Amino acid sequence: MSQSNVFIWMIFISLSFSQSARGKECVCDLKNSDPAFPMNKLTKVETTALQCIGTITSEKMTDLDRLVLGLQQRIKQLEDNVILLEKEDNGNLYGAVSLRIIELEIAEIQDLLGKLNRTTKDYQHLSVQTAAQLEDMKDTMVELEKFDKMQVLKKYRESHIKKNLEQCKEELKATAGPPTVSSGRCGLGRVVNVAGPRTYSLTVYGTSYTFGAWGRDANPAPADKNKYWLVVLSSSNVFGHFVRQYSTLSTIILGIGPTDTYISSSNPTTNTIQGPNMVMYGNALYYNCYNTFSVCQFNMTTRSVSTVALPNDAGYNSKFPFAHLATTYAYTDMDFATDESGVYVIYATTSNFGNVIISKVETSNPPVLSQTWSTSLHKRTVTNTFMVCGVLYATRYLDKEIEEIFYSYDTKTNKERYDLNIKIKKMQANIEFLNYDPRDHLLYVYSDAYILTYELIFQ
Repeated sequence: MSQSNVFIWMIFISLSFSQSARGKECVCDLKNSDPAFPMNKLTKVETTALQCIGTITSEKMTDLDRLVLGLQQRIKQLEDNVILLEKEDNGNLYGAVSLRIIELEIAEIQDLLGKLNRTTKDYQHLSVQTAAQLEDMKDTMVELEKFDKMQVLKKYRESHIKKNLEQCKEELKATAGPPTVSSGRCGLGRVVNVAGPRTYSLTVYGTSYTFGAWGRDANPAPADKNKYWLVVLSSSNVFGHFVRQYSTLSTIILGIGPTDTYISSSNPTTNTIQGPNMVMYGNALYYNCYNTFSVCQFNMTTRSVSTVALPNDAGYNSKFPFAHLATTYAYTDMDFATDESGVYVIYATTSNFGNVIISKVETSNPPVLSQTWSTSLHKRTVTNTFMVCGVLYATRYLDKEIEEIFYSYDTKTNKERYDLNIKIKKMQANIEFLNYDPRDHLLYVYSDAYILTYELIFQ
């Protein structure tokens, strides 16, 4: 067999030569002895793969987790309310109202169970359907691989496996002992999503006060674990002078049985509250003292106030407030946050060009500023901040329906990220207050007179 014929045989193509009658022209006939490549089957595989990608999204993968966590939270709240009813029911109106609240919570739990059952069935159907599609795609690709006469795929796989093996060997050589977790880490992983709202209600004040704050003590005494606090800025939507406390979530929603603790009888005056940003930790409220660049610590038991000053060039009185293109949130120069390790104050200074600074607040009496971190995040581009496990997260306004967690700063590694892209579904246009509670992993929000909670989803 000639060399040319061997080549022709190798590529599975036969050539025949003929000479024309005039003997001056040579005609070459090209014939492919292989069957035609089934392009339609490859197209079908690609289409099915795209459908699977569109059907199985990261949001759907967390739906069940959200529902289960929401159900657990509602059941826990129901148990607490039943215990409270058993203790305080004396047959009067309070007992009747508490019983009605329990009935509503049972109805909500039944709704959640129904949604959980429907979602589970949908996912079971999706799982079976997707498994069948994957099996069909696998069979088709095995069939199509027969057309790979030059064994390109086989060589690629061999190369890929060798590369992975070498990489694994290098990693094994570089691996030290078991990894350790620093004491400041809480092991939750980074925030990847926000579910909710879980709670959405007006307070007893209705829509009278659009600026305020609420939440729970992040480090309460045993007797105060179930309490909720509420502060409304009752003077010019800027100033407040008392803290209202409720025994349970149900009572704050209904406005039943509050206890008011006054910082001062006047509003505003020295050491009263300025701006909507504040937190409660260890039975003390932390906030921006009226008309100063100082942090106030108000002891709820003794009603005494201690202060610590920020740097002299720190912004106050709306010098470095939270803002977005459509509005500025007045008197939000200082933000306060709680996480698993304590209290932080977030602010900006002229020496740091108006960029965000984080300072840890030691909760001694008087309070003391300890470790401080400077960031590259300009404060006026932000609408709110909160801390989780030593990581600062910042939000920005996208539109009337969506707020976005777009930024993080890790105080352990000093690493910044601007690409988080975590959406918060708003019920009102503006969020005046936002803080994380390390006890229940919820975000507490005050939004245009409404109080809300959102659940953080961790990696």
